[in-house]
Amino acid sequence: MREQVAALNLADVTANWVNAAVLESQIENRIKELADLTHTPLFFGRLDYLPGARRDGDQDPLGPDADTATATDAGGDGDGDDEGHRFYIGRRHVHDADGDPMVIDWRAPVSQPFYRASRKDPQGVDLRRRFGYTGGELTAYEDENLTDPMEHDRTSRLLQAEIERPRVGPMRDIVATIQPEQDEIVRSGLAGTVCVQGGPGTGKTAVGLHRVAYLLYAHRERLARTGTLVIGPNRSFLHYIEQVLPALGELAVQQATVDDLVAHVDVRGTDDATAAVVKGDARMATVLRRALRSHVTAPTEPVVVVRGSRRWRIPAYELAEIVEELQGRDMRYGAAREALPQRIAHAVLVRMEESGEAPDDRVQDAVARNPAVKAAVKTIWPPVDPAKLVLRLLSDADFLAEHADGVLTADEQRSVLWAKPARSPRSAKWSRADAVLIDEARDLVERTHSLGHVVLDEAQDLSPMQYRAVGRRCSTGSATVLGDLAQGTTPWATGSWAEALSHLGKPEALVEELTAGFRVPREVIAYASRLLPHMSPGLTEVSSVRESPGSLEIQHIADADAQVTAVVAACEESLRHEGSIGLIAADDRIPELAKALAAAGHSPIAPGEETTADSRLTLVPVSLAKGLEYDYVVLAEPAAVVAGEPDERTGLRRLYVALTRAVSGLTVVHAEPLPEQLG
Repeated sequence: MREQVAALNLADVTANWVNAAVLESQIENRIKELADLTHTPLFFGRLDYLPGARRDGDQDPLGPDADTATATDAGGDGDGDDEGHRFYIGRRHVHDADGDPMVIDWRAPVSQPFYRASRKDPQGVDLRRRFGYTGGELTAYEDENLTDPMEHDRTSRLLQAEIERPRVGPMRDIVATIQPEQDEIVRSGLAGTVCVQGGPGTGKTAVGLHRVAYLLYAHRERLARTGTLVIGPNRSFLHYIEQVLPALGELAVQQATVDDLVAHVDVRGTDDATAAVVKGDARMATVLRRALRSHVTAPTEPVVVVRGSRRWRIPAYELAEIVEELQGRDMRYGAAREALPQRIAHAVLVRMEESGEAPDDRVQDAVARNPAVKAAVKTIWPPVDPAKLVLRLLSDADFLAEHADGVLTADEQRSVLWAKPARSPRSAKWSRADAVLIDEARDLVERTHSLGHVVLDEAQDLSPMQYRAVGRRCSTGSATVLGDLAQGTTPWATGSWAEALSHLGKPEALVEELTAGFRVPREVIAYASRLLPHMSPGLTEVSSVRESPGSLEIQHIADADAQVTAVVAACEESLRHEGSIGLIAADDRIPELAKALAAAGHSPIAPGEETTADSRLTLVPVSLAKGLEYDYVVLAEPAAVVAGEPDERTGLRRLYVALTRAVSGLTVVHAEPLPEQLG
C-alpha cells in the first residue's frame, strides 16, 4: 500500500505549483501513516458471521473509507448483509494490490461485534477468533463459538496474556483487548462530552486515546478542519503516551500540558498553597472581568468630525448610549473596542443622510478612521494588555480591593498580593497560576480559538481556572475528560465531576465509571484501596480481574541507615524479572537514591523515557508517577511520600498513586512506620 502511494504521478493532476505542493504533502503524510511497526501484527482477530446475519443501522459496514464495491468484495453486500463471510480485524485497514480488503480497521462498524458480541447477544457472529503473537510471529489462536450451546463461558487466555504482557517501552494501544464497557465509551459520538471516572488500571487513558482515534476515523474531514488535542499532566506523561495514536495511523493530533496552553509569559516563580488555591478559584474570573471593564469610562465630551467644510457633532449622551449598548451585549473587550468607532461613524452617517447626503460604506470606514473618532475611542475604551492587567491586580492592593469587593475576602486578597511588586510584565516572576489568570484575561479581550475535540487526562488535579482554560479550547467542540478523584494530589483538586464539568463549560456531559481493573494485580489494588475511606470516601473500589499471588511484598528495615541498600537490592531482585522496573520515592530522596544506584553500577532512566534491553530501571519522583506504569515497582518509604505533601489527605492520595503503578509486582521498603491508614 505504501509503494502504491509513493508511485503516484502528480504531473497530470495538478493545475499549479500550489496544488502540487499540497498533494505532495498529503502523500508524504499518507506514507508516514502506512509505516511498518516492528513486531506489530496486521491483524489480531477474526469474525465469522452467520449466513444472513444483518446488523440494523450499519449503513457502511466497513466504515467511511470503504465504498460499496469494497464492502461486497469483503463478503457483504454493501448494505449491512454479511452472508456467512469472515472478516479479519486489525489496527489498520489493509487491502491487496487490486484494492480488495484483507484486514478491516478495528473502528469500522463491522468490527464492533469483536468487542461487544456475547453468547447472550452474538450480534450475528458465529465464531470469534483471537490471534496470539510473539515478537510479531503468529504463535497461537483461540476460538469462541458464540452460538454453540454446548460451549461454556471462559476467560480468554490470549486476552489475559495480552493484558499482562510486560510493559517495555512507551504505552501501547489496546485494540486487541478493548472490553465491552470500554468500547461503548470509545465509540460514543462526537457531539457529546464524556467524563470517565476510573480507578488505577481501568484503562481510562487508553480509552480516551482510542476514542480520539475512533472520532478521527468517523469524522475525519470535520476534525481535520477543527483540530484535536490531547492534554496531559506533564511532559513525562505525554512522552509515555505519544506513540499510541501514531501506531493507529493518526499523526495529526496535538499534545500539550495545561502549562503549554497558557504559556504567554515565562514562569519563574511559585505560589504557596494558599495563594495558589485562591488564584485557581473560579471567582478570579469575576475579579478579572470587573478589572477589565473598569477601563471603560463614560464619555464626557462630544465627538466632532470634520469632513470638508462641514462639521458633524455626536453629543456625549449619545456616545454614552452607544457604550452602554456595547457593554450590555457582553462582547469581548477587544471586539467591542473595534466596534465602537464603527458605531460612532454610523451615528455620523445618520446625520449626513438627514441633511440630504448619500454616504456609503466607504464613507463610514473613513469616518471610523477619523482622528477625532480614534481619539475618543482611545479615551473611552482604551486598549488593555492582559499581562499588565494581572500585574496590576497582584501588585496594587487598592485596585484589587476595588474589583474583588464582595468576591474575595480580605485574607484571600492579601494571600495573592505580591510582597515585592514587579515593575513590568517582563521582570515579573510569574507563577503557573498567574499564567492561567493571564490566559483568562486574554480570552476576555479576544476569544480563544476552539478545537473540534479535546482529551483531558488526569483532570482531577486541575483548578477551576485551569478547567476554564481548557474549556475555552473546546467551547464549540466536545471533550473527553479522564480522571480519578482518588488520585487528586493538588490542594485545589476537584471535589466532584459535576463541579469540574461546570467549570469546563460542559455541565451536560455524560459521566461514565470504569470499575473493572485490568492492569494492577488484585492483591496490590486491595492493599492500596485501604486508603480510600480516609482520602476519598464514597468512591467505588476498583475490582481487579488479575490474580497474581505473591505480587505484593512489604519489607521492613529495622536499621534506617540500611534502607537505601535494601532499596537497591529490591531493584536488583526486580530486574531478574522480564519487563520494566520503576523505583518510586519522595522527590527529596531522589538524589540520594540516584547516587546509590550509580554506586551499584546502575544507570536509571528518567520517567517517560523508553526502556531498552540494557536500561529497564526508571527512577521516578513520586510527583511524576501519575499515569505511568511499570511491570515491577519498588516503593521507598511510604511515610516520606505522605510527609512530602502539605496536608495528610493529599499525601495519602500521592501514596495511592505510587502504590498503583505496578502491573506485575510491588515491593514496599520502609524503615519508618507505615501510615496507619494502611493498617
